[in-house]
Amino acid sequence: MKKTLILFITILFLVSGCARIQNDETVHHIEIIKQLDHASLDEIAKAIESRLIEEAKSKNIPISINISSGQNDPTILKQLSDQAVSTGADVIIPIATLAAQIAVSSCANTKTPIVYAAVSDPEGADLTGFDYVTGTSDALNTQTIISMILAQNPNLKKVGLLYSLSETNSFKPISEAKEILDEKGIEYVEAVGNTTDEILTSTSVLLFENVEAVFTPTDNVVMAAELALAPMLLEANIPHYTGADSFVRNGAYATCGVNYTKLGFNTADLALKVITEGFENIDDYYLMDGGIITINNQADEILNLDLDVLKQFGEIVKVDTSED
Repeated sequence: MKKTLILFITILFLVSGCARIQNDETVHHIEIIKQLDHASLDEIAKAIESRLIEEAKSKNIPISINISSGQNDPTILKQLSDQAVSTGADVIIPIATLAAQIAVSSCANTKTPIVYAAVSDPEGADLTGFDYVTGTSDALNTQTIISMILAQNPNLKKVGLLYSLSETNSFKPISEAKEILDEKGIEYVEAVGNTTDEILTSTSVLLFENVEAVFTPTDNVVMAAELALAPMLLEANIPHYTGADSFVRNGAYATCGVNYTKLGFNTADLALKVITEGFENIDDYYLMDGGIITINNQADEILNLDLDVLKQFGEIVKVDTSED
């Protein structure tokens, strides 16, 4: 759903279709474009929006915010990015890799500032080296996740790797996971899909293959299917280790990753800095800290694994399953 929010820091009025305040200072228009709707990206968008409102008000920066979703469709994402450019957005905040790549393409001529959020591999996605692009990265520490799996099951023989071929940000962590597992002599089964139905079918394949654990990176397609696939894995007593806490809130067992609310706050701060100061002294991207172990309460009750062995990897936070 598309919505528009105008922050009234002082009295606004319309002049020839442009929002202005009484001293004729132009309102800074910010376009937030989600790649699709699901818990992770929704959390990031809400965090960006709330932080922008708070910080803009405290710094007396007049802004308007528009939030939209591309429904994981490249055509729709291109339309949204092109529209943001044509309507004179002061900064575009695309959330997730595909949305960021398409926004960069749309802004190639205008150099409209882009501050992306939650791109796991900015270099691999060709989002570095631009003088009008920056953002935040939720790059996953794959070694930590695999170490967590092995800490809870030292005799592990077979792992399922569940991801989407359409998610560029999944390629690097999946490649890293395969390399680590190969070095340890642990068998793995790859299961892929580009839609929710395909992901659920691939989950069934992993059950048939008798995998003992499943790993998924910060993959948006799998995230959209998590509420449906989590019960399938839990019924078979298979823990699902994932790349973000939003998966865990939708039923996955565990993650060691970035807090997406904090990532959203940092993205908003970066966007306001770009608006007020430009791109001077701005890095290509900013890597967010992880170190938070998120465990799903319901999955933990079913699987009954040893949580004490995970304390070496970070602070443990427990959450309940929800649709948020």
